[in-house]
Amino acid sequence: MTGFSFDLKCTDGRARTGVVSTPRGDIRTPAFMPVGTAATVKSMLPGSVRETGADILLGNTYHLMLRPTAERIDALGGLHKFMNWDRPILTDSGGFQVMSLASLRKLTEEGVTFKSHIDGSKHTLSPERSMEIQRLLGSDIVMCFDECPALPADRSRIAESMELSMRWAKRSRAAFGDRPGHALFGIQQGGLEEDLRGQSAEALREIGFEGYAVGGLAVGEGQEAMFGCLGFAPEQLPKDKPRYLMGVGKPDDIVGAVARGIDMMDCVLPSRSGRTGQVFTRHGVLNIKNARHQNDPRPLDENCSCPACRGYSRAYLHHVFRSQEIISSMLLTWHNLHYYQELMQGMRDAIAAGTFEAWQTSFHDGRAIGDIEPI
Repeated sequence: MTGFSFDLKCTDGRARTGVVSTPRGDIRTPAFMPVGTAATVKSMLPGSVRETGADILLGNTYHLMLRPTAERIDALGGLHKFMNWDRPILTDSGGFQVMSLASLRKLTEEGVTFKSHIDGSKHTLSPERSMEIQRLLGSDIVMCFDECPALPADRSRIAESMELSMRWAKRSRAAFGDRPGHALFGIQQGGLEEDLRGQSAEALREIGFEGYAVGGLAVGEGQEAMFGCLGFAPEQLPKDKPRYLMGVGKPDDIVGAVARGIDMMDCVLPSRSGRTGQVFTRHGVLNIKNARHQNDPRPLDENCSCPACRGYSRAYLHHVFRSQEIISSMLLTWHNLHYYQELMQGMRDAIAAGTFEAWQTSFHDGRAIGDIEPI
């Protein structure tokens, strides 16, 4: 089995393009990872997700440990076989969902005890249990178990949380063990505080990981504050390892993150928006349920090659969304994921060509134009 590695190919300013190599295939960076929370990208077949250009998916430890359970998935051959996806999978640690979804949480040095949001059953997640669950799932990239406080928060709370997360990172590394071909990523914490982020990065470097995530952002701080933090946080992490910004985001968030040195991102936004009728195009965002589309024979985007744009009119997509037909979620999700992957390919090409700044200008100018005029 070949190992896990990262080859940084080109830089343009702080933007980077490269390849993360895993035994299950290469991941071209910058990479956007569609989210398959419960072992599925909602309304999409795995082959369809691959057709959009995705090299890797994200699975969710918290949801899968509750249903159908990691033990059941392991008995059935692991997450890749279970969901019929033979390429890389990254699993998060479960920490964020425990903090945001579970009820009656009790946080201690050992871990977090909580009640399931599904049936109220009691569970405990610790660094060791998170590593065990992710091993049972068989994911290629495993995330350390950490605590992620919501922002804004006072400095003492952020510092306390960061220090706990670094202790948990050390325990996660020990529990992960020797797993050739699999990678463990550490998660930098520290809120918006540059010195705390620096302390976190130093602690993670000392432990040693195959990749590093910038955690604790996109949790309510706003884009300006997030970009301010990304102005220093990625540079505190090793340059020869992939950098992953967790839970981001909107297209302009993604472009801004790549411009500041981020290599990997994930977000439910393109798939969730597809199910609610929100459509991303090179000219901004449109809402297919608006009446302006009901007599429009044109595609969502005449320059898009996805199935929704190749075969269906705005009028049809408006109709099936209003009628709550399943094909609406399928087509609009496919379009959004296709758009996101085209965005990533555009950035990879521009960084390699040394034209990323001009590409950014064109990207923002195109979105500022807005949707085509109604008929």
